[in-house]
Amino acid sequence: MDASAITLSPAAAARVAAIAAKQAKPAILRLSVEGGGCSGFQYQFGLADGQEADDAVSETGGVRLVVDPVSLELVAGCIVDFVESLGGAAFKVENPQATAGCGCGSSFAV
Repeated sequence: MDASAITLSPAAAARVAAIAAKQAKPAILRLSVEGGGCSGFQYQFGLADGQEADDAVSETGGVRLVVDPVSLELVAGCIVDFVESLGGAAFKVENPQATAGCGCGSSFAV
């Protein structure tokens, strides 16, 4: 699958850039999927020092979103956004493949 399979919203890109600048790291956000959570799978986010050769990469405003091939199968077509609300601020994955989710928004089922 190619990089067009994943998208980083401008709001998320701006947030990653701000966090990376504070930590003096490259502006690269890694999205991965792990088993667990209340719905079967859960999203994991973290700043990456670089990208792997087989990662899918999407770039928005100079910020890269990288996803490994195994995780990409579960998040292809997704949009990673950054949402601020009364409940707090968080990265949010809009995943068209998810058939079920949970109230916390960090786990899903396919």
